[in-house]
This record gives sequence, C-alpha cells and structure tokens, in this order.
Amino acid sequence: MNEIHEECGVFGIVCGSTQEVAEPVYYGLYALQHRGQESCGIAVCDDGYLHCYKQAGLVGEVFTPAVRAGLGQGNMAVGHVRYGTTGGSDVRNAQPIMVNHKNGRMALVHNGNLANAGPLRAKLEERGAIFHTASDSEIIAYLITQERLKSPCIEEAVRRAACRLRGAYSLIVMSPTKMIAVRDPHAFRPLCFGKREDGAFVVASESCALDAVGASFIRDVKAGEMLVFDGRGVRSLSVGKAAPAPCIFEYIYFARPDSVIDGISVHEARRRAGRLLAQAYPVEADVVVGVPDSGIDAALGYAEAAHIPFATGLVKNKYIGRTFIEPAAAQRQNDVRIKLNPLKSAVAGKRVVLIDDSIVRGTTIRKIVTLLKEAGAREVHLRICSPPFLFPCYYGTDIDSRENLIACKYPQDAIASIVGADSLGYLPLEKLHEMVPLPQGMRACRACFDGKYPTRICENASKDKFEQKLGVLSRPQTDA
Repeated sequence: MNEIHEECGVFGIVCGSTQEVAEPVYYGLYALQHRGQESCGIAVCDDGYLHCYKQAGLVGEVFTPAVRAGLGQGNMAVGHVRYGTTGGSDVRNAQPIMVNHKNGRMALVHNGNLANAGPLRAKLEERGAIFHTASDSEIIAYLITQERLKSPCIEEAVRRAACRLRGAYSLIVMSPTKMIAVRDPHAFRPLCFGKREDGAFVVASESCALDAVGASFIRDVKAGEMLVFDGRGVRSLSVGKAAPAPCIFEYIYFARPDSVIDGISVHEARRRAGRLLAQAYPVEADVVVGVPDSGIDAALGYAEAAHIPFATGLVKNKYIGRTFIEPAAAQRQNDVRIKLNPLKSAVAGKRVVLIDDSIVRGTTIRKIVTLLKEAGAREVHLRICSPPFLFPCYYGTDIDSRENLIACKYPQDAIASIVGADSLGYLPLEKLHEMVPLPQGMRACRACFDGKYPTRICENASKDKFEQKLGVLSRPQTDA
C-alpha cells in the first residue's frame, strides 16, 4: 500500500413513473467515480422485477449506451462504484448484491466496513450460510434476508439487521416496492438525499452526485436514521443511537471538493487545513505547490495565510484510469511519473512548499519530491494536511496494519530525510476540529491518528480476513 485508496460510492433514485431510470444512476455514479474505480454496477426495478448489470472497470467503460439500454425502464434503481476495502477486486465482489428469497427480492449497495464482520459471518456460517464473496456487504444482505423471513415489512427487516451491525455502513436497499437508505449511528460514511423537479427522490454518498442529475439537496441522512421511499413519499425511522463520529478523512481526501458533508464544505475544510499548516509550520519559500488533486485546495489556503505565491508545479495526466496503472508489472503500478509531471518553469531555482493530504509508507511522496528536485527545485518543504497515521482503520479506509505506516517506524525528522524533503510538517492533531467544525454533538472519528475507536474492535479485524491463506491467519498479529 503506497497511498490511501478511495471509498465506495452508492446512489439510488425513486421515480413516480416508469422511465429510463438507469440513465440518472449512470451519471450519478460518474460523479462518484473518485470513490471507487475497481468495479461498478446498476440494478433496476421494473414493476417488481429486479435486474442488474455489474462488471469490473470504470463507469464509462462498463456502462456503454448498449448496456444502459439493455437495463430497460423502471421506477427505481440503485448503483455502486467500488474500491474494495474487504475482498479483492474480483468481479464477484462487485455490487449491487442481488438476493431472491422466500418473501421477495432485494438489491443492496453498501459503503463502509463492519468492525464486527468476523463474528457475524462465523455465526451465519454455523447456521449453514454459504458466502460467494469476501465482502462485508454480503453479511449485511444475509442478515436482512434472515430478518425479512420473520418481519412484516422490508423496513423492519433492515432495522433489525442494522441493530446487529457495528462499524461503518451507508446503505441503500431496493425491494420491489420501496427504496431504503440507512446511515449507521456513528455516521462514519456520508449519505444525503435530494429531489428533482419531476418529483424523483435521489440518495447519494455525496452531494456532488445530486448536482449531476439535477436534484436539489434536501439534507444529509442523520446518524442512525433510516429513510423509506415509497408511494407515500419519504418516512424517517431510527436504527439506533450513538455519538456521531463522521470520518475526518472524507474531508482530507476521499470526498470531492465540491461536496458538502454534514453542513461542511469539503473545499473550505481543505483550505482551512492549509491555513492551519501555515500557522503551525511556517517556512521561507518562493512558491506553494499542491499535489493534484486533494492537495490543491490546501495549497491555496497555505499560500493565502503565508503570503507566498501559489504555483501549478505538478501537472496531472487526467486521461489515466486505474486499468492502465494497475497491470501486472508492479513498477508501473507505482510509477508516479506516469501520473504526474513537474512544471519546470514554476519550480526551477525556487524554494517550494509541497502540500499533500497524507503520508502512508512514504514511497509515493518520495518520488514526487524527487521529481521536483530533478526539475530544479532548490528546496522542497513538505506539509501534510493530516496528522501522522499511527493506527489501523476498521471503518473503510484501507489501512489495516501498523507495519505499513512509516510514522510508526520513524520520527518526523527521519521521515523528512527518507522522503528527501528539506523539512516536514504535519497538521497538528489538536487542529483537526478547527479544520472541520462539525455541528454541535458531532466529533469526527480520527482513530487512525489517535487510536481512540468509537466502537469496540473485534479480534482479527483485518479487512482481507476472508481471503488470507491459512498460514497467514495462524500467525500472530504484530504492531511493527
């Protein structure tokens, strides 16, 4: 792991009439493509019949005009883009998950990661459940199906199943007659909804996806809230209460800058991070450069506060997809030169402040620093918009072992030397609340920085636990 990978993205729409419902889902997923580039899928409900298409690849590659036309018309649809934090990139792990059971049909899309997936899966397997994927999402589908067999309606089944889940889950569940959106009691992952002028309700991971389909933002789904969309409009129910703890990294890296999550503009949060960095780690320099894309807004904030000119010092190749940068050759997967190229006229002979969102292993940022110095930068002063990663994340970010974290092995000055920077400064932990001033009663989850987890973590909570070899499972876990 050389960098933090994106989350998954979920999208759903409920229309008042039958129409080409796959089209808005397609555009919604396009807007959420940054949250996952491994696979994507769309399921359509046509008068109670659910049909689905999902495949590995990017949204524009998978959903050609012919494929979208083949999905036909309907009054509801859900979609998903995936980056696998549990399970591999195999198409078997693609979503939506489709279920046919005694009491009906269901399609499910999920963003997040369960902290108690291991015990839940073990109990289901003891009762004869057979899993076809390695993802936590299939566990949720099994639990809802079990509860549906003894519940009067689908929303009650979802509510009962949600009460057994611990960790991060933003869900959209589609039955033949209803669409249900659920956000876990800690509100780890974002989820919001809006409405189009034609009366269609839209649910999405981020508000930017509502904009993409012409829907007006209504509000975020509340922590521990379940919304039921049916012929009677929208109803709100509760699935539990806890101290809300939305993931801080949504604001640092995951979300698109034009999204607003829990009332906080992602763009403004990143600019505040840059200003806070300038206060905490000032330096004499000639230009401020941001690493595209998530470092740009913070770089603007740093430049503003430090009164140092902002410069476009790194140009990103915008026409590269993960299908190109993730073939078998490992060196191509990690080759920063394919994705970024320095603008020599902006950095040659200058002292550069380089702004990035995070450091994981240090491999990627070391290559970027090298690029700038090869382009003639006299000095490179590295500033990071997050505190050092010191602990695993069990709620969806793909950091599940301390052994991959450079900050667990070396002090700050040594890391600067390792990555080739002339100095290094992290956003101070105590400044995170200033970066993201959440509404009263909400405090962002920052467990990857301070080790204070909002939920109890089960033993062997590694996110690839269902795909490891037996020898790996038997080895003791270390905190190297």
